[in-house]
Amino acid sequence: MAEETVVPRSFRLLEELEKGEKGVGDGLCSYGLDDKVDDIVEMEHWVGTIFGPGHSVHENRIYSLKIYCGKNYPQMRPEVRFSTRIVMNGVDPQTGVVNPEAIAVLRDWKPSYTLMTLLKGLRSEMASHQNKKLPQPAEGSMFDN
Repeated sequence: MAEETVVPRSFRLLEELEKGEKGVGDGLCSYGLDDKVDDIVEMEHWVGTIFGPGHSVHENRIYSLKIYCGKNYPQMRPEVRFSTRIVMNGVDPQTGVVNPEAIAVLRDWKPSYTLMTLLKGLRSEMASHQNKKLPQPAEGSMFDN
């Protein structure tokens, strides 16, 4: 039986940073290191952007997120918080913190998942039947985080 090779956290995050900087993907989600944090060496603090899915109340909206990749990432899922106000099941309406047990991509996290997997999973949740028609706050309003 073949053993799975575990890539060191720093190598994995450098790979993700490179992909994020190159804009790999369909352009509907993007991410990079949070340049507002002094210590970027550990690559813990990231920002993400999701363009709202079409045929939903999120269409033509841009959502900003903060992502924290702890010392055990990718074996442990990241922590996620919306900066842009959003009404969505699994997102705290006061803080923007995403409840990992309420969002499939976080609840079912696997070490092979990436930050792009996370953002695409959240975008998919935004387009889900339960979220796509929920009344939203004024466009551009932000959480206090």
